[in-house]
Amino acid sequence: MKFFVDTADIKEIESLLDTGMVDGVTTNPSLIAQTGRDFIQTIKEITKIVTEGPVSAEVTALDFDNMKRQGEILAGIADNIAIKVPLTVDGLRACKYFADQGTMVNVTLCFSAAQALLAAKAGAAFISPFVGRLDDIGQDGLGLIEEICLIYAQYDFPTEVLVASVRSPLHITEAAKLGADVATLPPKVIRQLYNHPLTDKGLDAFMADWAKTGQSF
Repeated sequence: MKFFVDTADIKEIESLLDTGMVDGVTTNPSLIAQTGRDFIQTIKEITKIVTEGPVSAEVTALDFDNMKRQGEILAGIADNIAIKVPLTVDGLRACKYFADQGTMVNVTLCFSAAQALLAAKAGAAFISPFVGRLDDIGQDGLGLIEEICLIYAQYDFPTEVLVASVRSPLHITEAAKLGADVATLPPKVIRQLYNHPLTDKGLDAFMADWAKTGQSF
């Protein structure tokens, strides 16, 4: 499973890149607004430090013509840009347009297997089902991941399942067992993956025993 970091914070991205855990980045207008920085300039800076993995940059338009215009601007920033479009009729139309041009497209705000099927048929490189938001309203977010993975496998779609709206490490391990290709994670959740009380307890015991030897090297 590939890990994308879901943030527009340049310092966070740089810090996590050093761990080797980041295979790409996802952003959206809300994440960039939280930084208080210029939208286009922020995307440019991210692509300068993440030069190989996909960097998802989202259009803000709702109609096809302006999605196309904005998407072309974003695609011109770097070769590893994935244009992010919403799962609407115009979004799927934009997806097909950019996919036909050889540009990666991340179709976002997916909440059903039927929507995911449409995105795959439109040529999406990534489909982003929002598991946490489904869980919030009492629906089964991980069940949706299972359905999409099954459908895509049945028809050998190349579209990668990108698990979004991740709230905890449990979402990651369960989605990985279901065969999801990618998870996009807030920096906090990536760091939570490292943590386990028994690891800390074991390390404390090792260090205490080492201190008793009085040795150093």
